[in-house]
Amino acid sequence: MRALLCALFVSGAVTAPAAAQSVSMSGSLGDKALLIIDGTPRTVAAGQTVQGIKVLSVSGSETVVELNGRRQVLPLGGAQVSLGGAGGGGGGTQIVIAAGSGGHFVSDGAINGKMVRFLVDTGATSVSMSEAEAKRLGIDYSRGQAGLARTANGTVTAHRVRLASVRVGDVTVYDVEAIVVPAPMELVLLGNSFLSRFQMRRDADVLVLDKRL
Repeated sequence: MRALLCALFVSGAVTAPAAAQSVSMSGSLGDKALLIIDGTPRTVAAGQTVQGIKVLSVSGSETVVELNGRRQVLPLGGAQVSLGGAGGGGGGTQIVIAAGSGGHFVSDGAINGKMVRFLVDTGATSVSMSEAEAKRLGIDYSRGQAGLARTANGTVTAHRVRLASVRVGDVTVYDVEAIVVPAPMELVLLGNSFLSRFQMRRDADVLVLDKRL
């Protein structure tokens, strides 16, 4: 048995656990933080290291972690944070979002390369945003196809446009339909024109989206 282990080690078959790619904080208990690491819930105490993530401190509202010498503050209920490896390239295939206050799934992302904040809405046909947000993003919605859209305030005139790219976490989807409405909206609704590109599953307070290949 000892000889076999030695042979495996020399051949490279025994490797260290892969470093984490993404992490968020979903809760705390004393000096322990409940982290979502690459989609898996883990309870980690201050001073412990899991998948290369070292927890430096834990409070009721945030956890401070360190990876490869870089410190990162994780706010309670915040969006997943890319830490390394494939992080930042936009070529990932999985999105993991922890539920925030009220059980809503909110995440930072980008439209056409500009930062936005998304609210996952499986009841929305398309990605939806206000005219003010479209203007901020440089989207000329007036050239889009005009039509009617139902909102909480009734039926309004809306414009259908195509977004060059929509990015959430480390995943980018191209050529996504969106609806621009005149009503003010605090967040951009991440509707089914984006979500349909993924297989969705919910594990307790975590939503996992796997990109369809």
